Amino acid sequence: MLKDCRTVWANCLRVIKANIGEQSYRTWFEPIVPVQLHNNVLIIQVPSQFFYEWLEEHYVDVLKKGIYQELGPEGRLEYSIVVDQGNSQNKPRTVNIPTSRKTAAPSPVASQAAAVAAGAMTASARNVAAAAAAPAKDNTTLRNPFEAVKSIDRNYLNSQLNNTYSFENYIEGDCNRLARSAGLAVANKPGTTSFNPLMIYGGVGLGKTHLVQAIGNHIKATTPDKFVLYVSAEKFTNQFIESLRNNGVQDFANFYLLVDILILDDVQFLSGKDKTQEMFFHIFNHLHQAGRQIVMTSDRPPRDLNGLEDRLLSRFKWGLTADLQSPDFETRMAIIQNKMEQDGIDIPPQVVEYLAHSVNTNVRELEGVLISLVAQSSLNRREIDLEMAKQALRHIIEEVEAEVNLDFIQKTVAEYFSISVDLLKAKTRKKEVVTARQVAMYFAKEHTSHSLKSIGHNFGGRDHSTVIHSVQTVSDLIDSDKNFKQTIQELRKKFAGK
Repeated sequence: MLKDCRTVWANCLRVIKANIGEQSYRTWFEPIVPVQLHNNVLIIQVPSQFFYEWLEEHYVDVLKKGIYQELGPEGRLEYSIVVDQGNSQNKPRTVNIPTSRKTAAPSPVASQAAAVAAGAMTASARNVAAAAAAPAKDNTTLRNPFEAVKSIDRNYLNSQLNNTYSFENYIEGDCNRLARSAGLAVANKPGTTSFNPLMIYGGVGLGKTHLVQAIGNHIKATTPDKFVLYVSAEKFTNQFIESLRNNGVQDFANFYLLVDILILDDVQFLSGKDKTQEMFFHIFNHLHQAGRQIVMTSDRPPRDLNGLEDRLLSRFKWGLTADLQSPDFETRMAIIQNKMEQDGIDIPPQVVEYLAHSVNTNVRELEGVLISLVAQSSLNRREIDLEMAKQALRHIIEEVEAEVNLDFIQKTVAEYFSISVDLLKAKTRKKEVVTARQVAMYFAKEHTSHSLKSIGHNFGGRDHSTVIHSVQTVSDLIDSDKNFKQTIQELRKKFAGK
């Protein structure tokens, strides 16, 4: 009776399952696909070179036992290995390699193929295999791969996510729209979009960690059966080093290959750490080929990540790379309002504008200023108003108003529009002069404590209704004209830099 490759492999799996632990079986044997049975040679497909090397290093005996029971003394096993070309434009190819290890198996299985398979192993893969060389254990359950390290939190095996980070409290603006949209797409369909891996990069305090943890929290909430893991690159490195010291590399790899969504923060920390990059490279390959989602953050784009291997950098570019920029004025205002609403604190609009103008570096600093302001309000038992905000934060915020006065505003706006200050105060109705005058009035109301009547008086004796009309006109143009909005942003930087 002719045997089918699937039937033979299924029977082999019964033998294998009876001889190893459940977790090891799930990690290393469930992903295998039987391909062909011809002349007593069973060909099985494995997802990567690393996967093949691991099986040969740790499970060759039990594999040979299964083959012997199904195909007899003449039975042989070959691997069809999915080989990653490192090029996102080309589909992975496969190569066939016979099993190589000579052991005290019930029969000699493909003994003549040892030299061929041994030559197929890369030097770097040999280093990882050598570091992991330890007798295979039949663990009933997966041990904590870092249990020998007493300093590591015993609760590590949870997802390590902060539940306060969500898409709902991540304010969208021009500075982060692409990254947030891509993150939400990944969160809704992890591993199935073209954004795999998803790389988020940007400077300190711009919300990288918030965004990637929001992705993890959303996936956990919508698909609780998936194992989401957030880990910093520094922690990943330290854990790998400890696993080497304690002969626990197999447990380390077993654990990370079980992850469905891996979120690696601050990947630039891997720079110069060759052994850790080697391990991450193999984990990355396995997860990616298995359709698992990988999300990473960095403080710079992949092209500027010095000290990382080219093969890693090429993989980082397979999916989508999105940057986070410093939040613009409108986004900073929205962040302040959202934060205050979450904390149940009422803050006047003029205070929101003052803070948004005064802190224009990053979100983290802005949140720090808000915490200081709320603390001062609580300690002094005083409602938050503009004067209180200026007084409480005088040592934190650069005082804008002290240096941005009417004269400075008129001079700066006149220079920007290439006209004289006298024209701003003249009766002329030329369009370019009227626009410049309206912009100067807008900033005068925004940056000074002058009344509307006083502002009008300093612009050629105009009344307060003219100032109101100018401010409204400028506000409307900001909302409707992108070029005009860019003009206001450029001028605002000049005032903020004073």
